[in-house]
Amino acid sequence: MGEKAYKAMNATGVSNIIIGIVTLVFGITVGVLCIVNGSCLLKNKSKITF
Repeated sequence: MGEKAYKAMNATGVSNIIIGIVTLVFGITVGVLCIVNGSCLLKNKSKITF
């Protein structure tokens, strides 16, 4: 019985680490895209008219 609980906890830990890594990579990607788009807007600021 104890081995079954150990395997379940191990699988949960591994999946949590994988989800954390995927979330970290996604966050970094979104951050870089926001910085790039913001710099493009600032570069072309003089061309924008309201």
